[in-house]
Amino acid sequence: MLAFAQTWSEKSILQSPIAKLTWTKNVALLDRLKKPEERKWYAHEALKHGWNCKDLIRQIKSGLYERQGKALTHLRLLDGNRPSHAAVLLFAKAPQKFLLTSEVKCLHFHGTEVRKPLPSYQTYKGAVFELVDQAVDFVMSKIARAVGTRAAGSAAPVEYELPRDAVAEAIVNAVAHRDYASKASVQVMLFADRLEVWNPGELPPSLTPELLRYPHASIPRNPLLAEPLFLARYIEKAGTGTLDMIGLCAAADLLAPGFRQSGGQFIQTLWRPKPVSPEKPRPESGLESGLESHTSRKVLKLLTAGPMGRSAIAKALGHERISGAVNRSLRELLEKELIQRTLPEKRNSRLQKYRLTVKSRV
Repeated sequence: MLAFAQTWSEKSILQSPIAKLTWTKNVALLDRLKKPEERKWYAHEALKHGWNCKDLIRQIKSGLYERQGKALTHLRLLDGNRPSHAAVLLFAKAPQKFLLTSEVKCLHFHGTEVRKPLPSYQTYKGAVFELVDQAVDFVMSKIARAVGTRAAGSAAPVEYELPRDAVAEAIVNAVAHRDYASKASVQVMLFADRLEVWNPGELPPSLTPELLRYPHASIPRNPLLAEPLFLARYIEKAGTGTLDMIGLCAAADLLAPGFRQSGGQFIQTLWRPKPVSPEKPRPESGLESGLESHTSRKVLKLLTAGPMGRSAIAKALGHERISGAVNRSLRELLEKELIQRTLPEKRNSRLQKYRLTVKSRV
């Protein structure tokens, strides 16, 4: 009791997590730790995680406090002895107290324009991992889903109208690559026909929205954020995120995602499937019905976003390399004059791309 009284003044006890701990936990802190800042840290963690006395002692013995500090050092998240902005965004309990606009705003609209009333509007706060998870859950809870049978197992498969991984990729891109010096926030807006994800900040000078459709270098705006997100498997560090989105949408028979810059914002668009009336199912177009290959129809949809080379097409379709199916589809589309080469005089050029013809656009 004397040691406790000598260590903590009356004022500091009332303002500290120590006051909320049991006596046995306080004794463990006093016996096993010498530095007041370490005692406060373990007291806070014990309350946060609901540790009992044995849990608290085990964590002290394991050197959790020192290991946490080493992790921040290893990830270069310390600015001197203080946590950097990236550390705050990644691990702080309430980052928005320090970086006000690091929140994510999620909006749901009835139609295809920004117009009231809003069926749902949420502002999410927390660390970047929480922001991503909450924003993805917001979108997935608002879109259509189909639940299958349990024929193949105890869990019924669920298929959403937008691929969950594509939605997550768009939101992670916005949170990881946004300009945190901007006074704007990331906005996730779900319309009747599309999902748009806006983030403040534009692409690096060496990249354009069009180049995102092809293999490109990874150039993170916030490398100190990107590393922990990569280690937590939220992102890849290979510049494949936008290609993955294109491939996932093509596999789901959706239009290719859109990428554009406007007014200091980078905007990603995922197109929702067009609603089909159960009384009058949407027929295939004359061009689509005349195609023998399902892959050919997917290639046509990919090329609506702009010219693409064989490798980019294969990648967008989820193929590891240029497959026979891709080559057959391109031949079929060329023969039907639905696509054309961008370099007709150099058929085997490595710069060769394919684009839609006037016939296919009519």
